[in-house]
Amino acid sequence: MQNAFLFRLLFAITLFLSAGYFANGQEDEGKEPINDIKSEIKEYIDHHLKDSHDFSLFSWSDANGELHHVGFPLPVILWDGGLKVFSSSKFHHGETVAAVDGNYYKLLHSKIYKTDAEGALSLDDQEHPTNAKPLDFSLTKSVFMIFITGLLMFWLFTSLARSYTKNGSIPKGIGRFFEPIVIYIRDDIARPNIGEKKYRKYMPYLLTIFFFIWFLNIFGLTPLGVNVTGNIAVTVALALITFLLTNFTGTKDYWKHLFDPLGATMPWYGKLPLYIILVPIELLGLFIKPFALLIRLYANMQAGHIVLMSLIGLMFIFKSWLGSPLSFGLAFAISLIEILVAVLQAYIFTMLSALYFGFASEEHEHPEDPELAHL
Repeated sequence: MQNAFLFRLLFAITLFLSAGYFANGQEDEGKEPINDIKSEIKEYIDHHLKDSHDFSLFSWSDANGELHHVGFPLPVILWDGGLKVFSSSKFHHGETVAAVDGNYYKLLHSKIYKTDAEGALSLDDQEHPTNAKPLDFSLTKSVFMIFITGLLMFWLFTSLARSYTKNGSIPKGIGRFFEPIVIYIRDDIARPNIGEKKYRKYMPYLLTIFFFIWFLNIFGLTPLGVNVTGNIAVTVALALITFLLTNFTGTKDYWKHLFDPLGATMPWYGKLPLYIILVPIELLGLFIKPFALLIRLYANMQAGHIVLMSLIGLMFIFKSWLGSPLSFGLAFAISLIEILVAVLQAYIFTMLSALYFGFASEEHEHPEDPELAHL
């Protein structure tokens, strides 16, 4: 896309940009059909939402219409009758075929297919390639940002721990900003929802998941073009970890409630008709909880990126001093909201995880007198 560079800069929420600059940039290139511009914008948004095997910071077209990319490649790791490791630059952003050890691979819509030297692909009735796909263990930009976020968190919180040790439990530097957040998660999320007895064993996970999601959401608002938490595979993995922790640390009372929700309030022959309805509902709720976690995070982040980039795309459709500033203003306002949404989604995921942990770790007092068991 010719205006990809401007598109990404606007998406970065930089205050020094002006709407007039973008309007002039468009007018100099002359008139383009509206349908073509809409198709380019839609294609660019689709490209942004998907994972990729390289980082493309920006691109432009020269006078001959040739597209130039600025960025850096990532390693491609395939298993195809053996381990194949090469640079994604061989694909040249999907424009060329990569020849590796006598095999040929083609990149299409962020997926790698096995092909021939000409890059021919067989398509089915729905225009989907039917070529064989090797097992792909590549370091994509989403995986790369997950590693960067993990290293950032490791450095940040080990530094915070060292500052506590050296300064008598008083943080300094950037630790003064993060300490209140850590205390808030402990005192306002973990303790009330899990309880004083067991909240400590869940604290490492709650702190990790909060900052992990928050940092990735913030990275998604930068010109790097990463949309990690808008990738449903990532949100499924996060929700699955919460699901496993909830059920593997669940108490006897937690599991008893799932299969015996009425307890000893009535004899078994009176409960049986109700259990035909209640037990399936309880078991269904077991899987609905993590599903709600993954869909909420995925849908909110995905929708936010689509709305923001669509508003920016309107600037290239209007090409006027009236429409472009209006689109820029709306995009800027949505960008500010997205910053709030970034931390809000991390908070909601952490809060719901703590609630689930609280349900799983809850213990009830069981009276010794059988006649008092129903009280």
